[in-house]
Amino acid sequence: MELFNVYPLNDITPVRALGAQLWDDKGKQYLDFYGGHAVISIGHSHPHYVQRITEQVQKIGFYSNSVHIPIQRELAEKLGEVSDYPDYTLFLCNSGAEANENALKLASFHTGKSHVIAFKGAFHGRTSGAVAATDNPKIVAPFNAGHPITFLPYDLGEVERVLQEGNTCGVIIEPIQGVGGIIMPSDEFLQGLEQLCQQYGAVLIADEVQSGFGRSGRFFAHQHAGVRPDIISVAKGMGNGFPIGGILISPEFKASYGLLGTTFGGNHLACAAALAVLEVIEQENLLEHAAQMGEYLKTELLAHSGAQEVRGRGLMVGIKYDFPIKDVRDKLLTEHHIFVGNASDPTVLRLLPPLNIKRAEVDQFLQALYAIIPAEVRR
Repeated sequence: MELFNVYPLNDITPVRALGAQLWDDKGKQYLDFYGGHAVISIGHSHPHYVQRITEQVQKIGFYSNSVHIPIQRELAEKLGEVSDYPDYTLFLCNSGAEANENALKLASFHTGKSHVIAFKGAFHGRTSGAVAATDNPKIVAPFNAGHPITFLPYDLGEVERVLQEGNTCGVIIEPIQGVGGIIMPSDEFLQGLEQLCQQYGAVLIADEVQSGFGRSGRFFAHQHAGVRPDIISVAKGMGNGFPIGGILISPEFKASYGLLGTTFGGNHLACAAALAVLEVIEQENLLEHAAQMGEYLKTELLAHSGAQEVRGRGLMVGIKYDFPIKDVRDKLLTEHHIFVGNASDPTVLRLLPPLNIKRAEVDQFLQALYAIIPAEVRR
């Protein structure tokens, strides 16, 4: 049997990794400045992470959610503490797509409505059921199964116009768009959106699947704006490579048996992985470190990269040029052995290094980029 060929693959086979460094089966060393779409939050093979998972698998690796699993409660308490959402509750699942699916189901159950508002350039998962949400037709068709969706620009007047129709259950927004090209609504827009959702009885959902868990220099990117969404979806960096996702749910929502469900969500190993991530973020002060390294990176890029625009917060950075960046990305990998990412906008280079990236590694990336970008562009 062959693998179903839906991903273009580089001719690289990693066999070992530590921190932001990887080695392939030929002994070649690479700098990982992308971390699998922001999945690697605390670096590859972090010793505390490895220890946590090893200890857990020696006890019990998985059991169904029909019994008490104390490590789930331990994770919920730690996440509430570190994220500053101790009064919210946690539902655990396996991925960002599943997290957003459950967030929108919960919004629909809560309001008795089905329509959803999202925003231009959004990407909320690849599921093809009730909550597939993107306005990029090359990825997946937008909402079906009875959940119509309207994609709007970042315009509060347009949002209010649709909310006035009275059939919207929720508004879902990425505080920083990832796939869309590291695009941010303003803090004032997020604040106004929160007010409109409260005024019209719509559930505000912050999709923090890529921007959460310290990526922006705050635990959640929406915290820069001082808003408190009704539901927050998380995944990716939550498990540092181990599949896990979840939603943080406001006290306004009441749980009932059978309301939401999952098979593998909240298993022992996934919870151990997520706890390890939270512990390392806290012990190594990675929120502050990500903010500092991100500011240094953006300052250098603005001064020397020749980019039209440098977007993002913390270590979620997009570099926009006035030309397609495919060749730049390819040369970074083949000539300088550095992994970076792209976006749905072909002119944006996407950077998502581990939160504990070292300054010397940031400088390594910068020097490689400057060697590729023509001097006349960088003037």
